[in-house]
Order: sequence, then structure tokens, then C-alpha cells
Amino acid sequence: MTKNRTKIIATVGPSCSDVSVLSSMIESGVNCFRVNLSHGTQDEKKSYFDLIKSISDSSNKTRPSILADLAGPKVRVRELKKSFKLSVGQIVTVSSLEDGDGIIPISKDLIFESYDPGAKIMINDGKISLEIIEQTSNHSFKCKTIVPGKVKSKKGVNFLGVLLNVPSLTPQDEKDLALALENGADWVALSFTRSQNDYDLVKSKINKLGFNTPVMAKIEKWEAVKNLDSIVQAFDGVMVARGDLGVELPLEQVPVIQKSIIKKAKLYGKPVVIATQMLDSMIENPTPTRAEVSDIANSILDGADALMVTGETAMGKYPTDVIDVLSDVIKETEKSLKFYSRTIGKDTVDSISGAISHAACTIAKDLDLKSIVTMTQSGGTARMVSSFRPSANVYAMTTLKSTFRSLSIIWGVIPVLVNQYNSADEMPELAKQKLLDMKVLNKEEKFIITGGVPVNVPGTTNYISIL
Repeated sequence: MTKNRTKIIATVGPSCSDVSVLSSMIESGVNCFRVNLSHGTQDEKKSYFDLIKSISDSSNKTRPSILADLAGPKVRVRELKKSFKLSVGQIVTVSSLEDGDGIIPISKDLIFESYDPGAKIMINDGKISLEIIEQTSNHSFKCKTIVPGKVKSKKGVNFLGVLLNVPSLTPQDEKDLALALENGADWVALSFTRSQNDYDLVKSKINKLGFNTPVMAKIEKWEAVKNLDSIVQAFDGVMVARGDLGVELPLEQVPVIQKSIIKKAKLYGKPVVIATQMLDSMIENPTPTRAEVSDIANSILDGADALMVTGETAMGKYPTDVIDVLSDVIKETEKSLKFYSRTIGKDTVDSISGAISHAACTIAKDLDLKSIVTMTQSGGTARMVSSFRPSANVYAMTTLKSTFRSLSIIWGVIPVLVNQYNSADEMPELAKQKLLDMKVLNKEEKFIITGGVPVNVPGTTNYISIL
């Protein structure tokens, strides 16, 4: 398995629905598998969880990490009797209640609360663009066609500058959430996140089901960009979902927004995943375009924790080749990384764990130490250390398999399973012996260790030592 610091998340699907293919993808560098809950029956979705869990790593006696991606409240064109064309300037009604001639029927009972001047409705990833003329009811807009095209059933609909009254979790999402948690999800991704309140809703559902699984916000709505600071602070991680984001906002703004999201995620010590069209051409072709390679490299240089491929591995002809390309580009790009590059100020380190994480990275740099060990229950300190991008390797030692797997997508973190320990006095020797066993440390070599006292209590990092 590669030792790249930037992690790889791959989507499972028909093209890689085999243990041997998934195993080869892991060998090529996959750190986590995504299950897309937008498609398929409950049995089909469960089969992907079962498939991933059937793969075991004999060295750490655990299976690969799983990211469960909820569909969220995606608005679509309802079933049409037949498709129809719109021409430039044509007046049409978009309605969540009505249907008939001159009406584009969309997801039932959707309520429009308000809209901004110049607001637009985009259909089929922006292939059709409508400008709102007036709101005729809580369920309908009168629109003028700006970009014409053929309206087809089940195509996605995006609203730019429109405030929608939609639930953050649909009834189907709630079923999928329960299925994902019961079948081993290590991360839950929430599609179409709009505010920090979405975190409280999803987390409460997770807790009621008896789990404490971390939740990742997918940034793909204009509202999410508007509320970015509070979302990043509230959620356990963020994903730049560039597909819908590129429809919701002008395409030329997406690269700058991506950089802004990465910067804020690092500031708050949260992992950030870049997704959508990383290697889109490789769905059909064995080699990528130069533009795709440059896009991957720039995402790494910006500070992404992980890169995620979707259709490339789920439906593409070359799933393992896709991972090989990602790994090669990551490896080459990381040679030029400027480590320990995060700017430090009073506003960025405002907790004991943050201060200790900063100190650990500073000491490692000053003393040229190659290893930082965090003894962790929740993984919080490991994530914070990672956000400072140290040149030293970060070994996150935990007794919990759930924490081990959740840390698999964090930049530069090497999760390590250790036996149960009961006191702070046991931590140094346990950590040293583990590093020696892994052959990443010699007996004379020093390393940094952080942890919490009392032990085995999440969020109590208050200890740092050089051994």
C-alpha cells in the first residue's frame, strides 16, 4: 500500500463489485470506499457494505473504511408523459404542485419561500437555464427560457438565488442512514448541506440509533457557501462537491471557492475532500487528460486531505488504473509540498489540544524528528496535528477500530491499532514498542507523543513529551 499523505476515496459500483478488484484498488492506494446511497434498492445498497466488509487486512485485523453518502433533498423533474423542447424566450411555469401543458413539474410539495432578483432555475446540470419572472404561488414560478433544451423526466433541478423549504433529510435518507450505520459506515456525508443546523439534525438521528459516527458536509449549494464558516465549525469534515456547486454558482467561481473551503477547513482542523470529475475522462479511456492531472495536483497543493473519485471507479472501464494514476500524481506532487505551512496566530489556536498539536509540529520541525504519536480515542488531536501539515509522520494510536477507520481519510495520518492501556504511564512504552515493531523507528531515535490524562477519555489532550 502506498504511503501517500493525501488520501484516496473510491466509489463502489458495478465496475468494481468484486473482492479481487477492490483488493487491487487498495493495493494501488485506496484508503476508503464510498457507498452512494442515491441509487439502488436497500438490498443492493447493503450488498456493497457487505462486499467492502468482506475484505480484511491481516496486519491490523480490520476492514476498509466506508463513507456512506446520503442522497439528500435532490429536486428533480417529475415523470413526464413525453419529453419536450424549450426555445429561447419561451415562457414556462415550474411547479411542485401542478402539471400539464406549459408546466415543468418538479418534486412534489416543494415550497418556495423567497427569491432574489435575477434568480435562475437550472435543469440537467445547467444544460437548460430559466430566469424567474415572478412567483405565482408557494409552489410555482413563472420563468423565461434563457438557455434552451429538451426537458426530460428525472433530471436534476437547481435553484440559484431561491430559498427553498425542504427537509435536510428525506424519509428515504432516514432509511438509508439507519442501513448505513447498522452495516458499518465510518463516515456519513450529507448532500446539499445548507447550514450548521443540518449537523445537529443528522447527528441527533445518528445518536438516537446508538452511534457516534462523524458527519461530513457536502458543499454544493449557494446557501452552503454563504454559511461556510459556521458549517465548517459545526461539521466533522467537509467535501467540495464540485458537480452541483458548478451549477449553483458560476463555473469561474468554483476554483476560488474550492481554495477558500480548503483554507477554512485547515483553519478549524477539519478534513476536506475534493470530489467530482477528478478523472472523468478515464470512465472511457485508460489515460487521463493533462487538465485532469493538473487539477489533481492543484487540489493537493491547496491542502486537500483526500481526493474522491465517483463514476470513474463505480461505472468506468478502468477502476484500478484510475487509482494508479491518482497515486502517481499524488506521489509526484507531494515531493514539492512545503510542509508545516499553516499560518499560526491567536485566532487559530484557541484550545489546549490545538496548542499541543501546534507545539508537537513545532518541536518536530526544530529537532528534525520523523515521528509524532497521538494516543487518541476520538481522533481529534490527530486531525488537528494533520491540519498543520508537519513533515513528520503522524501515527494515531487508538484502541478503537471505529476511530482507526475514520482516520483513514485524514492527510498524513497513519492510524495504528493498539491494545487497551489503563494509565498515562503505559503510553510511552506502548507507543515506542509499536513504532519499533512497525520498523519506522530505531532504538536510539527520539519521537514526540501526545495524549490525554485521564486516559481513554475523548477530548482531553493535555500531555506532550519527547522520548
